[in-house]
Amino acid sequence: MFEISPTEWTAILLSLRVAIIATLVATPFGIALAWLLARRDFWGKSLLDAAVHLPLVLPPVVTGYLLLLTFGKRGLVGGWLADHLGIVFAFRWTGAALACGVMSFPLLVRPIRLSIEAVDRRLEQAAETLGAAPWRVFATVTLPLALPGVLAGMVLGFAKAIGEFGATITFVSNIPGETQTISSAIYSLIQTPDGDTAAARLVIISVVLAVGALIAAEVFARRATARLHGQ
Repeated sequence: MFEISPTEWTAILLSLRVAIIATLVATPFGIALAWLLARRDFWGKSLLDAAVHLPLVLPPVVTGYLLLLTFGKRGLVGGWLADHLGIVFAFRWTGAALACGVMSFPLLVRPIRLSIEAVDRRLEQAAETLGAAPWRVFATVTLPLALPGVLAGMVLGFAKAIGEFGATITFVSNIPGETQTISSAIYSLIQTPDGDTAAARLVIISVVLAVGALIAAEVFARRATARLHGQ
C-alpha cells in the first residue's frame, strides 16, 4: 500500500520542485505588489487588485488557456522568448512552474498586503525623519515587521502550487517525467485499471503536504498577530 513506485516519486519530486520554484520566483513580485496596494493610492488601484485576485475566481482551465495563448511558442510573449532567448514554457516543467505561480499568486499577495497594512506607519515615519531612504525604511522597518505575513503568504502559495491541476494540465499537458505533477498523476491513475491504490497513496501524500502547509501558515499568522500586539 505504502510502497511508492519510481513513477510516483518522480511526480512527487517534480511537484515539490515546481512549487518551490514558483513560490520563490513569485515572492519578490508579491511583496512589491502587496506594498504598492497597501501603501499607495493611484488611479486603477481597484482594477489592479481585481486582476491580482482574478485567478481565484476564473476557471483554472481558462487561466491555463490564457497562459497558452500568451506564453506558448506562438504566443505574444512566448514566441519572442523562444525566438530570441530560447526560453520555452509550453509543455515544459518551467511552464508548470509558471502556471502554479500564477494560480497561487493571489494567496501569496493577500497575507503580505494585510501584514504590511498592519505595520504602524509612525514607525516608518520615524525612520524617515532620521534620514533613512524609502528603500531603507522598507528593508529595515516594514519588511521585518511584516515578515510573518510574508512567510504565511509563501506557505499558502506553496500549498496552492502543490495542488494546482486545471491551469497546469491545460498549459503544459500531462507528460510523465516532465510536467506530470501529483495532481495530474492522480488524474491519470484513476483512469487506469488497478490504479486506485497508487492514486490513494498520492492522495494521502497530498493531504499531508496541504495540512502541514496550512498549519505552518496559521503559526506564522499567529506570530504576526502577537508581534503587532507587542507580545
